[in-house]
Amino acid sequence: MEKNGVDLIEIGLPFSDPLADGPTIQESSTAALKNGMNTALLFEQLKDIRKSVSIPLILMGYFNPVLQYGVEEFCAKCEQVGIDGLILPDLPLDVYTKEYEAIFKKHGLINVFLITPQTSDERIQAIDDASEGFIYMVSSASTTGAKQGFGSEQSDYFERIVNMQLKNPQIVGFGISNAETFEQATQKAKGAIIGSAFIKHLTANGVEGIGDFVKQIR
Repeated sequence: MEKNGVDLIEIGLPFSDPLADGPTIQESSTAALKNGMNTALLFEQLKDIRKSVSIPLILMGYFNPVLQYGVEEFCAKCEQVGIDGLILPDLPLDVYTKEYEAIFKKHGLINVFLITPQTSDERIQAIDDASEGFIYMVSSASTTGAKQGFGSEQSDYFERIVNMQLKNPQIVGFGISNAETFEQATQKAKGAIIGSAFIKHLTANGVEGIGDFVKQIR
């Protein structure tokens, strides 16, 4: 992925109840768990990742496995293997700032928060104030999954966020599946996150098809 021009990589931490994810990523999580994947094994697989990959790496998962592993221990392990940040959709902003922000910062991790079209300006501003990397701009109030295009609701939402002049860059996720949706998303944001469409392509074409997928998008 790095060799084919991807700017950062989101690595999924499989969970049995991935509420924010659509069927494609849910199925991939189920398959991974059935194959014996767990947090300790993921860290073992990633222990030498920085010998070959230099672009930012973000772990995306849910807070329960982090809590079970131990938040301090989890963050320390992330620092050890070279993870740059975490996306934990079910970790509330106030809980993060009161209980875990100091631990994240101690281990050099950014915490990436999600916003949606329904998120109030007040909360978006609070998220921007608490962020130090980028804001995950969810394109719609739904689960992850490929879509064919964005409508007026998304366009109005993207414009609204631009007008807020936030200090952190925004990267759009949910529904990015092809060159059209990538172009629509990046007209107003700094980048786009692609998950479900990539997993489908990877399943059908294998690792050797990654270059073709990236070229199709941009």
